[in-house]
Amino acid sequence: MSCGEPHEKDCSEVLDHLYEYLDREMPEGECADFQVHLDECSPCLEKYGLEQAVKKLVKRCCGHDDVPSDLRSKVMGRIDLIRAGETVPEVSVLEQAKREQAQREQADAGAGGAGSAEAGPADARTEAARSE
Repeated sequence: MSCGEPHEKDCSEVLDHLYEYLDREMPEGECADFQVHLDECSPCLEKYGLEQAVKKLVKRCCGHDDVPSDLRSKVMGRIDLIRAGETVPEVSVLEQAKREQAQREQADAGAGGAGSAEAGPADARTEAARSE
């Protein structure tokens, strides 16, 4: 997209980094350049306004879900790995969390099953006494 007017920052560059600007993840100096471009370029300003509205809508509709603390820490750990330039495991954070949850459930079921196993021999003894 381009408005056809010359700008210090190209429209495509502005749009490529629009979410960094929206999320306030852009360095201050670049933010000022971005704002200058948006002040001069109505198509980019319109796109910015649309994306800003979508972001507000998503926050209003979906921003109330609690994120499990272990999932949050795993995601932040992955971000730290990426920032450090280290290799990241191929398994997604969500898939890893699902696997760990399944393992916990199996362990809980196994603990409950152990109690049942203890009752099993007593039941066998009772059954043997009945048959005598």
